[in-house]
Amino acid sequence: MKVLGIETSCDECAAAVVDEGRVLSNVVATQIPIHTPYQGVVPELASRTHAVWIYRVVKEALDKAAVTVEEVEGVAATAFPGLLGSLLVGLHFAKAFAWARKLPFIAVDHLLAHLYASRLAGDDAALTAEYPYLGLLVSGGHSVICRVENFDTVTVLGTTIDDAAGEAFDKVAKFYGFGYPGGQAIDLLARGGNSAAYKFPLPNLYKPGKDGKDHRYDVSYSGLKTAVINQREQFRCGSVNSPAPHELSQSEKADIAASFQKTAIDIILRAAVRAAEDYNLSTVVAGGGVAANSYLRGQVKNFPHLNFVFPPLEYCGDNGAMVAGIGEQYLRRGETSSFEASASARIKSLKRKYP
Repeated sequence: MKVLGIETSCDECAAAVVDEGRVLSNVVATQIPIHTPYQGVVPELASRTHAVWIYRVVKEALDKAAVTVEEVEGVAATAFPGLLGSLLVGLHFAKAFAWARKLPFIAVDHLLAHLYASRLAGDDAALTAEYPYLGLLVSGGHSVICRVENFDTVTVLGTTIDDAAGEAFDKVAKFYGFGYPGGQAIDLLARGGNSAAYKFPLPNLYKPGKDGKDHRYDVSYSGLKTAVINQREQFRCGSVNSPAPHELSQSEKADIAASFQKTAIDIILRAAVRAAEDYNLSTVVAGGGVAANSYLRGQVKNFPHLNFVFPPLEYCGDNGAMVAGIGEQYLRRGETSSFEASASARIKSLKRKYP
């Protein structure tokens, strides 16, 4: 079943064609150059750019897949969560495309699509994990640890109580001027640094919180982010009344990046391993932009009793293939969405379970 998938939840304008689980094309038009001057995504610029690019991106995806408009059998698009203006562009384009051709249409959960991305590896059986497994979703907007029963059946075991992992990467990179996007910049810079140069704090969330609920699988990044930013004060010189910032050397920057990255990954990995062991799940499937992090991929070898599965790098960030892939599963089951389906900035479908 040839399914066109459209993804515009943030700043990547993406479209792809999937057929029988095989990715025929995957086109991602990045807006990084547009948002780099601001060191972060500007929602209004993102949505306007999507409106300008969406037709060209979809056409390129169809052309690369060698699929004509008449051969498309279904359409899927991200509906939530994400930046509302950006979501509306892709969702309405997809609905119009499907309505005009009387094609089945499905509105997709962005988070479920990320968790499905590892199943887009073609004939590589090593990347076809059997349900149930532990899902580890780490991205710029979300940090979720969950039990995955099926492509659309997920129970959240833990999540962030403040910042997401990717958000912390971006904010630290912006503060120190490491580059944009922050996750990629820190990953690259950290390769030349000493991860033991600075000792940053790990949050202790194992005990029940003030709400009486157990947060043992939750994560927190606000404390780490604050500690790394405050580390800058240690490099200041000059008088007390008028301190002047010391220009960091390349080695100092690399050490800060490496030390921060180690702690940030250890936080989410510690919670994920704990959840997998407690729920007797031998496979951990990662998804999201931070799943591309080289330190995270290298650290999993320290847990030989668990089978860690990562999507190919091109399916870690936002992309249309994951949307088309999970969309095909819904459509094959006979499930479709109304053309009145609306976009939402919030998570709508994931349920939470406390230990």
